[in-house]
Amino acid sequence: MKADRIMFVSGIMKSVALIILSVAAIILTVNVLLPVAQALEFVKSPPLESVISSSVEDVKNSTMVKVPVITWGGDMATILANGNAVKSVGSSIFGQKGLNLELVRVDSFKKQVEDYIKGDSPYLRGTMGMINMAAPLLSKSPATKPVIIYQMTWSNGGDCLVVKQGIKTAKDLKGKTVALQAYGPHVEYLATIIKDAGLTPDDITIRWTKDLTGSSETPAEAFALNSDNSNNVKGGSKDRVDAAFVIIPDGLMLTSNGTVGTGSEGSVKGARIMLSTRTANRVIADVYAVRSDYLASKREEVKKFVHGLMLAEQAIRPIFKNRAQNIEDYKQVVTASAEILFDSRQATADAEALYGDVEFAGFKGNVEFFANTNWSRNMVNLNREIGRSFAAIGLISSAVPVDHAMWDYNDMKTGLAGISDIAVPRFKSDEVARVVAKKQSLGTLDEGELFSFEINFDPNQKEFSDDLYSAQFAKVVELAATYGGAIITVEGHSDPLKYNKMESQGANAVELKRVKQAAKNLSLSRALAVRNSIQSFASTRNVPLDDSQLTVVGHGISMPKYPSPSTKEEWLQNMRVVFRIIQVEAEESVFEPFN
Repeated sequence: MKADRIMFVSGIMKSVALIILSVAAIILTVNVLLPVAQALEFVKSPPLESVISSSVEDVKNSTMVKVPVITWGGDMATILANGNAVKSVGSSIFGQKGLNLELVRVDSFKKQVEDYIKGDSPYLRGTMGMINMAAPLLSKSPATKPVIIYQMTWSNGGDCLVVKQGIKTAKDLKGKTVALQAYGPHVEYLATIIKDAGLTPDDITIRWTKDLTGSSETPAEAFALNSDNSNNVKGGSKDRVDAAFVIIPDGLMLTSNGTVGTGSEGSVKGARIMLSTRTANRVIADVYAVRSDYLASKREEVKKFVHGLMLAEQAIRPIFKNRAQNIEDYKQVVTASAEILFDSRQATADAEALYGDVEFAGFKGNVEFFANTNWSRNMVNLNREIGRSFAAIGLISSAVPVDHAMWDYNDMKTGLAGISDIAVPRFKSDEVARVVAKKQSLGTLDEGELFSFEINFDPNQKEFSDDLYSAQFAKVVELAATYGGAIITVEGHSDPLKYNKMESQGANAVELKRVKQAAKNLSLSRALAVRNSIQSFASTRNVPLDDSQLTVVGHGISMPKYPSPSTKEEWLQNMRVVFRIIQVEAEESVFEPFN
């Protein structure tokens, strides 16, 4: 009996062993037949009118209006206005205005557009670029033509451009391959950067991904997968991605927490963040738009919605700024945002991080955005700029102007406290001067450079009038507005011809030092004159300009274009003022806090 039992157990063990070997063989075969990681496939990004065919329907007649929100810090104010709930709470900001809203998170803009056309929601929630992508399709019907009603935020650090080794400035993107999400929030970011670098869409290769983050079909994955020229991306190494537009958590991962990627823990060796929206903080404007037919029939209701958003923006600031004194309110808005935006009440850290990446526009920002016709970053100018760029890229068939609701903002002041016209300087001037002086002494002013251009002047020229330099001054003011988190150096240069002659004639060291110092003083005075002229240019045109953003440098004869000028042209080209837009995000001490 015992022997039979042993034989029986032995037989079972042999059978198990055979099964294990068979399973191992199957797994080995599968691994041979399939790649270790599924290949990422880039997608196409044709105009939305060619991929959406929904028929226009009236807005659904319901006691509760659906309002889309997306996973973004600015939408936390919308959640607060709704009573920290999906459906309006009677005691909430919206509830007290008689609004009955249901917040629906729709991170797919294509899905939002489909719901909007079918009348499931009269609202669109996206960036100015996303609204522009949909405008040609939606403007085909007078009913669905989008009207911008409110600017929520500017992206202020939540989005970034990650690059691989060899890309130092925006001009270096020429000939490179760039990845970003199709129909996503970064298209206007790309368009702005290549325009300001003097490039065109034809100068780069664009690769579109299906998702923005959180899957294997994202720009971050495309950037990382073939970083070693592997064939993980369909198409192989010919589709190597050199740069990618990503949200900041993905950017930090790819660059070893914002330094330089080491190649470990998900980072890409040598990768760095070249530009984030903390510097380019007037590029991505988040807005709400509404259907024209709904605005026409429900204008007062829409106006209440907009005013409620302004009140909520005012209310959420002190909750976060003084969270210890407002701990219960803080917990409620963060927990509700975690649940609505991340499907988990425990995702409070993610919600907190979202809030830190936005700059709310508020009442004053909306007046500036919609009513200041002289400001380069107003709605009309952004719409025109985005439309031209998107048409060139092929995202839209043609540019379509987007309307604004034309609110009377005097009617919006009720309940809003502390509305002031006083502009607060963003930079600490003494710290900026210290940083620039250090860079100048080390010869590293070009590090962190995003863009640069120059103007020339005549010998002994002391004045720089608008008549001569209006185009250049306008460019400086526009770059200052677009890249509000960068500093702009105004650098004066002198010609070394006189110094060279004296040196060749045997002048002593004291005389040569005096000439060198005089040249440095002259170049500094010219840089100051140019800066003052730019400030006057902006002031006379009622264009906002943060004076703390501009700093002057006098190089004298230390950095001539032509060290030994041999022609009149070379002599004249040495006499110049260079404008350099420099990213200083690493220098935390130069910024004044926003709140």
